[in-house]
Parts: sequence; structure tokens; C-alpha cells
Amino acid sequence: MSNLTKPAWAGENLLSQFVNLLIHTPPIYAVMKHQARQVLIKTAEKNGVPWRQRSEDLANSGIQSHLSQITNPTVTYPDYYQVPFHAYSQGNLCWQAAFEAESATYSMGLRVWPQEHLTWQEAQARLRGSFHQVLANHLTQPIRDILDIGCSVGISTLTLHQYYQQTQGTSIRTVGLDLSPYMLTIAQLRDTHREIEWLHAQAEATGLPDRSFDLVTLQFVTHELPRTATQAIFQEAWRLLRTGGVLAIVDNNPKSPVIQNLPPVLFTLMKSTEPWSDDYYTFDLEAAMETIGFEQVTTLASDPRHRTILGHKLQ
Repeated sequence: MSNLTKPAWAGENLLSQFVNLLIHTPPIYAVMKHQARQVLIKTAEKNGVPWRQRSEDLANSGIQSHLSQITNPTVTYPDYYQVPFHAYSQGNLCWQAAFEAESATYSMGLRVWPQEHLTWQEAQARLRGSFHQVLANHLTQPIRDILDIGCSVGISTLTLHQYYQQTQGTSIRTVGLDLSPYMLTIAQLRDTHREIEWLHAQAEATGLPDRSFDLVTLQFVTHELPRTATQAIFQEAWRLLRTGGVLAIVDNNPKSPVIQNLPPVLFTLMKSTEPWSDDYYTFDLEAAMETIGFEQVTTLASDPRHRTILGHKLQ
């Protein structure tokens, strides 16, 4: 059981309430949303990530015609997924979010080690590698089947799949699951060797068979969820894992000095684009996993901003 520590700008205290009041004031929110986007775009383009050009190229590529191929028409979108976030009025249910997701991911990676002057490629490799190293140090049984929940445009899925393919030297089946068919359309485009199965489904009710995976991951997903959704996804992960399987989460670390001491401008901008921040930073993920039945729940600071949490299904 962890001792929950939250940043001063999250939860029900006066600072958090004041920031939330600003966010819920439409003219101020509009400015915040614009500024939050500009921070990411400037970080990306200053470091060689062609954010606007990449988005424009995708918009002109005709990829939109492939949307129906990946879309599951039986999927229903929960209320929490239909609110504005990441500075998009339609959240992840729009092309603009999908066209910009890869660049935004690279930009966020650059912000983990701002003083080290890494290239975006180096920062992204270190970000993914830090998570993979934790898995290597703590997972002892062979991995045959992987489910990456909340896979977005597939960066996390492809790198994880390739890591296990290379380290185990055997064929790995990997499924990337997301609730946005727009993101999955881009993921499928990026998967040039057709290595991954891309699935449009709710993470709380995947429709996948019981005990069909050795590893289920949520990479930078839980901070985007209300706790009720997180609990439901943990329960679904338990159902999907074989005995000996592992649920692995990597996400913002509430105990990180970087997160604890974010400047007011940055935590205000972050909260303006992440509507479930207060829920995430005041929710004990480890305790929730243990309640469902996960054992040997372990939390490690995997980089200056993020933690990796592992939970084992031993029965």
C-alpha cells in the first residue's frame, strides 16, 4: 500500500480550487488552451520536430478515407471521453488530435530532460527505454501476448513490441487498443510492417478472451481517466491476464520533485488540458490494484517525471 502524495496544485485545496475556477472561466480557458498548445508546438519545432508540416501532410494524404476500416460501429463513448482535453474541443475524437499526436508525444519526451539538450529521438528512446528496463528487471516469465491499452497512434505499442521481439528472439503477438478510431487510423499507417493488431474498443470492456495476455500496459493513460474508469480498466486487465501475468503502468509521478514543483504557469496550463488531473493525483493506483487482486505491487521512479507501477496476477 502506498503513501499517497499529491502536488499542492491538485485536489481540493485553495490553490487547486483557484486554478480550476480560472479553467472554468471560458475566456480565460480559451487563452490557456491556446498557450498550452503553443508550448508543445514551440518545444517540438525548436528541436526539429516538424509539428505543423507533419499535420498538414497527414491532412492532405487522404488517410481520412481509411477511418471506416478501423472503426467498430458498436463502440459507445463514455461521458468522460467526450469532454475537451489536450486542447481539442472534441478530445481524441477528431482528426486534428490524431494528426498532431505523434509530434506532441515527441515534444513531451523532450520536456522530461530539458537540461540535457537531447535530440527528440534520444529523448523518446530514453523515455521508452526507461519503462522497458523496469519490465526487464522485474518480469521473469516469457512474454508471448501483449495488450497496450490506450495506444493512441501506436508509438508505445510498436516500441514495446519491437523490444520484446529483439530481447526474446521469438514471435510476439501485440494488440494496440484505443477508443479513438482517428488515432488508430494513424497507428495503422505508421505500422508499415503490419506487426500489430489494432483494436477499436473500450478499455473497460474489450471483448477479448479471458486469460489471453501475459502483459497488459497502460502507458501515459491513467492521468487522462477518472478513477471510476481506471478501476474498471484494472478489473478488465485482471480478467485478460493469464496466471503469472503483469499489469504495467507508466505515468506522471505525483512524488516527483519535478511534478511537485512545477511553476504556476505550467501546472495551470497542464490542468487546463487534462480534465481529470485532480482525480489522478488524489487516487491511490497501487491500492486500487491490490483491491482487485494484484500482488507484489511495485512502484519505481523510472525517470525524473514518471513512475512505473507493476502488479502481478498470481492466481
